[in-house]
Amino acid sequence: MCQTLMVNHIDDFCLWAPPSPNSTIGDTEQEEVAWCSKNGWGTRLIPAGALQGVQVLKTSMYIQFAGFVDQTQLDLAAGDYGGELDPHGADLRGNPLGGLVYSNAFPSNNGNNNSFQQVMDWNSFIGGNQFCFTICDPSTSSADQSMYCQNTYDEIGCTYNMPNNAQNGTFEVCDADLKTPVGLYVTNGATMTYTQPYTGVASPPYTPIVPSSSNCVTYHSTDLYTNLPSPTGASSATSTGSSGSSGSSGSGTKSSSAAGSTPTSNSAVAIGVSSVAGILGTLFAMAFLS
Repeated sequence: MCQTLMVNHIDDFCLWAPPSPNSTIGDTEQEEVAWCSKNGWGTRLIPAGALQGVQVLKTSMYIQFAGFVDQTQLDLAAGDYGGELDPHGADLRGNPLGGLVYSNAFPSNNGNNNSFQQVMDWNSFIGGNQFCFTICDPSTSSADQSMYCQNTYDEIGCTYNMPNNAQNGTFEVCDADLKTPVGLYVTNGATMTYTQPYTGVASPPYTPIVPSSSNCVTYHSTDLYTNLPSPTGASSATSTGSSGSSGSSGSGTKSSSAAGSTPTSNSAVAIGVSSVAGILGTLFAMAFLS
C-alpha cells in the first residue's frame, strides 16, 4: 500500500493506480498506491507488457512522461476514463492523501542516482488506457512549478495539460521545448486565458500545440522493464523493498468520475474519449462533488 512514487527515467518510474482490482479513479483517487516499473522501491510492480508505449520529454523546467498502458493490469476497470491526481486536491490534502513523489532526474541533482529530491509540484492523469505525468524541477521558482504543473484544468486531461507525441509501441526519451502552460493561448496576436468552468462540459477555444523535441533516443521495451511479474495475479505483486503504509480515505469536495458509470445526484455526466494520433485526443472524465 506504499504511496511514495519514484519518477526518475524511462526505465524507472511509477504511476498512481488503485489498490484493488476493477476500480475507478473517481472512487479511489484519495487512496491510490504506487505501481512502479522497477523493483526495490517497496511498491507494487507494473506487470510485464502493461506499458505499451512511453515518451519522456525533458525540459529546463520539468520532465514529462506520457504513454499507453493496459490499465486493467493496474487494477483500473477496463472502461474507466480516469481523471487527475495531484498533490493539492480540492481540500489541499492531495489525491492520493499522503502521496509523495521523489526523483533523481533533475540537473540540480548533479547526476547522483543515489540522492533523491522531493518533487513538490506534479500532475498526473490516468485512464482510457493512457497516462501522463509531469514532475516540476524543485530547484525552479514556485511560480514556474505552479505554472507547468498546473492542476486546475482537470476536465481536459493530457490533451491540454501535457501535449505530446507519444505513440503506442514506441519508447523514447527526447529533449523538448517548454509547453505553453495549460489555459494560455494566442489569438489575433493577444495572449488569452481560458478558465475551466466549475460546472458543465469544458470546451477550450483553442487547440494545444505539442512542443518541439530533439535528440530523441528510442529503446526496446524489453531492454527497459526487466524482472517484472507476469500479468497473472498482478494486483498482489510487490517488490523486494519494504511496504509503505496505506493512506487513509476521506471525503473531498472534488472527484473524478469514470465514463460509463451511473451518475449520482451529485455527479456530472462523464466526458468520453476522442482518439487521434498519440495521446492528444484523450479527454478524461471528471465530475464535481457538491
